[in-house]
Amino acid sequence: MCLIAFAWRRHADYPLVVAANRDEFFDRPALPARWWRHGTQELFAGRDLKAGGTWLGVGANGRFAALTNVRDPAALRSDAPSRGTLVPDFIAGGASVDEALDELAGTAERYNGFNLLLYDGRQLGLFESPAARGRVLAPGVHALSNADLEADWPKQQRAATGLGSVLDALPSSEETFRLMHDDRPAPDEALPATGVPRDWERALSSLFIRAPGYGTRCTTMLLFEPDGGARFEERSWNAFGQETGAVTTRIGGGAR
Repeated sequence: MCLIAFAWRRHADYPLVVAANRDEFFDRPALPARWWRHGTQELFAGRDLKAGGTWLGVGANGRFAALTNVRDPAALRSDAPSRGTLVPDFIAGGASVDEALDELAGTAERYNGFNLLLYDGRQLGLFESPAARGRVLAPGVHALSNADLEADWPKQQRAATGLGSVLDALPSSEETFRLMHDDRPAPDEALPATGVPRDWERALSSLFIRAPGYGTRCTTMLLFEPDGGARFEERSWNAFGQETGAVTTRIGGGAR
């Protein structure tokens, strides 16, 4: 995941609303969202076929996790384990958000930089590995990309503001998908400096990315319900930003 907008306890019917774009090279093999097993737990998630993990998923148990990488080319280590295992490990585990955050404080340094959003049905937590910081989040509308939650990146600000403005349209997902398909780049004077060339900073500054060989490959929307169930809707995209597939299902809350 490269952009996750989320509203925590800001909607009367949905305690947690998530809208996320996964950005990746188009030649990296992956499967769209489906049921698969990690340990003893079933989860509904896409799957990275190169490293075997995932970027976002929901368990049949109602647990949820989503991951973004931290953009810092100078700090990348080729021998680090895949960050994509962090999502299914939390979903399949029994740790509370508090316990998982404590555990990550002792293990996060093994991995390249990441942000990990965690939901156990009761609390929503975030672990930001560059600062080795874990915290339980208060209610609010936020967006997370390839820096910390407080980064003043235009795409994060636009996504958070946009998600807040479309909450009244729920349960319809159309306005949310339209928001996440916004491919306008930020103005040059507002671009962050993360160590990639300026033309790439510009290309990566939009909510929906289209760049040579790289871009937004899927958009996922999740509506978590008070009974522990969740509605999962995902649309996949090709390199031209055209829809190539869609998946919709309901998870938990008596759905299976």
